[in-house]
Amino acid sequence: MPKITAARVIVTSPGRNFVTLKIETSDGVHGVGDATLNGRELAVASYLTDHVIPCLIGRDAHQIEDIWQYLYKGAYWRRGPVTMAAIAAVDMALWDIKAKIAGLPLYQLLGGACRTGVMVYGHANGATIEETLENAAVYASQGYKAIRLQSGVPGLNGVYGVSKDKFFYEPADSHLPTESLWSTEKYLRSAPGLFEAARDKLGWDLHLLHDVHHRLTPIEAGRLGKDLEPYRPFWMEDAVPAENQASFRIIRQHTTTPLAVGEIFNSIWDCKQLIEEQLIDYIRATVVHAGGITHLRKIASFADLHHVRTGCHGATDLSPICMAAALHFDLSIPNFGVQEYMRHTEATDAVFPHAYSFADGMLHPGEAIGLGVDIDEAQAAKHPYKRAYLPIARREDGSMHDW
Repeated sequence: MPKITAARVIVTSPGRNFVTLKIETSDGVHGVGDATLNGRELAVASYLTDHVIPCLIGRDAHQIEDIWQYLYKGAYWRRGPVTMAAIAAVDMALWDIKAKIAGLPLYQLLGGACRTGVMVYGHANGATIEETLENAAVYASQGYKAIRLQSGVPGLNGVYGVSKDKFFYEPADSHLPTESLWSTEKYLRSAPGLFEAARDKLGWDLHLLHDVHHRLTPIEAGRLGKDLEPYRPFWMEDAVPAENQASFRIIRQHTTTPLAVGEIFNSIWDCKQLIEEQLIDYIRATVVHAGGITHLRKIASFADLHHVRTGCHGATDLSPICMAAALHFDLSIPNFGVQEYMRHTEATDAVFPHAYSFADGMLHPGEAIGLGVDIDEAQAAKHPYKRAYLPIARREDGSMHDW
């Protein structure tokens, strides 16, 4: 049996910060896991280095489920983004090791492929509706079958989802949090027009998505969903903060627009009521923030019983290691819906060489053994950590609003 002999954390910033765990075993096989928590990266690095790694040395690397339970139940202080990101990094690395020892790409160990590829959606954004649709047309020409639309709101600057670079959106933009203004009233007046114009320009064969980013109350979200219904959006994402899962009952009462939520969820308990009561259509929990492949498979299986599909978060705050893990997961589950895909920069791709590839609107993890991704430590060393925070949002009267 392969024993864990060493493990270390690597922090690198090739354009944005990433935290990587590398585990080594007695038979010379190593595995990697993503531990990135956007804006709180060093908290996870410390959790791993100071509290988790000492407990891993000497353990059987094949005992993935037991190690997961040990790190979750044995810590007493359960859940939370820091703990679950750390557990996820260990979990990914151990699955990587197991698949390498088996000589198989990871998806084969997860039951094999359920589809030929993983449909992904790209991000079209712009300061105006016209600019957003121009960028959407570029994605369509590249073969994307699904596109997320985000547009500036007249009268507001710095709206979520609209970046300076139309293809590389990175919201963590400053060494201290920047501030943007928000007006629900102005947003609700402009969002339906974006989708009306999109259907006129792009037609009806593309899946169109939209992210509200927790900015509305349940009744406001119900109104927006109803306004969007004529344009058949693929989903309305993160309509309200989801700490109160029952909030989605109100939204469901007022619209048939499909609902997606969960990119900041940490465990199955964050979405238990949402799934049980079929209050959502897509669960967006990620491999790194929801405790790794082991736990995300439990969430997906539970969702499958309730006609809920997956739509995993895949922004650039997840490293190519997490993207690879997500693709193996996506390929292997029966209730996959869509995968978010934000392309990384060339510098990031150099640090994390990977086997996954894009074609015809879909990603495939490739046939390399394990996760099919690694970290080039020499390249990583060229990019030291740089503190970066996500912005905050304030209403026009100066009061705080949900990010």
